[in-house]
Amino acid sequence: MTRDQTLIRYNQALHKLRIAHSKTGCLFVIGLVLLGVGLDYSLYPEHLAYFFAARVLTAGLTLLILLLILTKRGRPHVQSLTFLWLALPQLMIGWMIAVTDGSASIYFVGMQLAFFGGGMLVPANHLENLGYGLFTVLVYILACFFHPGGIGDIGQFATNLMLLSFAAIISAGAAYFAELGRLRMFALQEQVATQNDALQKTNAALAEVKGQLVQREKMAALGTLSAGLLHEVNNPVNYSLMAINMALLDQAVVQSADLKESLVDAREGMQRIQAIVSDLKVFAYQKPGEEDSQRVFLLEKAVQSALRLTSFELKNVKVELALPLDTHVLGDEPAIIGVLINLLSNAALALVSAARALPQISMRGEHRGGRLWLAVRDNGTGIKPENIGRVLEPFFTTRDVGAGLGLGLSVSYGIIQRHAGTLSVSSEFGAWTEFSFDLATPQR
Repeated sequence: MTRDQTLIRYNQALHKLRIAHSKTGCLFVIGLVLLGVGLDYSLYPEHLAYFFAARVLTAGLTLLILLLILTKRGRPHVQSLTFLWLALPQLMIGWMIAVTDGSASIYFVGMQLAFFGGGMLVPANHLENLGYGLFTVLVYILACFFHPGGIGDIGQFATNLMLLSFAAIISAGAAYFAELGRLRMFALQEQVATQNDALQKTNAALAEVKGQLVQREKMAALGTLSAGLLHEVNNPVNYSLMAINMALLDQAVVQSADLKESLVDAREGMQRIQAIVSDLKVFAYQKPGEEDSQRVFLLEKAVQSALRLTSFELKNVKVELALPLDTHVLGDEPAIIGVLINLLSNAALALVSAARALPQISMRGEHRGGRLWLAVRDNGTGIKPENIGRVLEPFFTTRDVGAGLGLGLSVSYGIIQRHAGTLSVSSEFGAWTEFSFDLATPQR
């Protein structure tokens, strides 16, 4: 944040502080002005009625200023209104000095106390304090000048005048250093707030990285498991396929339609197992995130692999594919398959929750500006408007406790971002949800 921005924010904060202090100051002045009736009674009982009226008038005007500060129209002018309610007691005391003993009046002390009290109540800068001090000095000079007996004792007048002038200078100096202190304190608060924001962003980034690491560990574990099972599963599958193919050539099978149909079904089942094993090879022999993982591959093939690996979750779900003829893309094939599996699994869960009569998922792709765009839409429950902006956050989930960590979409978002693409979501609650992402296509 620049110095100019800090000053703007400081002035905004100071304006709010002035409003708060002015409210308190007005109430404080009203109380002290009215309590001064006791002082009038003990010092100048002959003027009690006039002084009481002056005090009530001063308190009433201060109350009006307070009510104005509380309004929307008055708040922008709080600086001028503050100086006005600070000036009222001084004008009242100046009049009292003029009608009593002039420069010899004890109310000179009240004027000085009012000056110091106002300086402590209001967060003013040194120029404002100096102006308030000069105003007080001017009021005192006029009060002594308009006294029926004139200035009177010149020595007393000069002494009081110097004391008021010294007070104005001291108050201005104190206000200057107080202003510096407030500005430094505000700058430190802004710095702490900025660092807190940065820390929160860092914590969020760490949480996302942690989620990605957890997901990668899961993928690595799947790869390790797949590698161990490949030979154990693939070899007996191949033997079984060879045996089935040989059996299909047998004369007895040729003559029996039922037996032939059963063997054909068994062969298709074995071929399905073979396809699943082939899909698992992707995870077993190519780890996501490797430096050489930016390869050219067919997105259509990745989609088919993801559909096979989620076939159990997608049973009874109609899947519509609308892909362009050329689906060659550049990227990390196993990672993209993982993204597709995640999107399809989430869609399957949404369809189960919606209990649609015709559950459906559509996957459509098209070329846009040198990239291949793919959208996965389901007619499930949709996403609530208040959650649409959070579904890609790490650890955010609407599932029951223990049903998921809320990492899948966040990790998928990171994978697509690593491919210089964007994973986007749109939804109509109660109707549908669509996730889309784009991948680079190889240069021709």
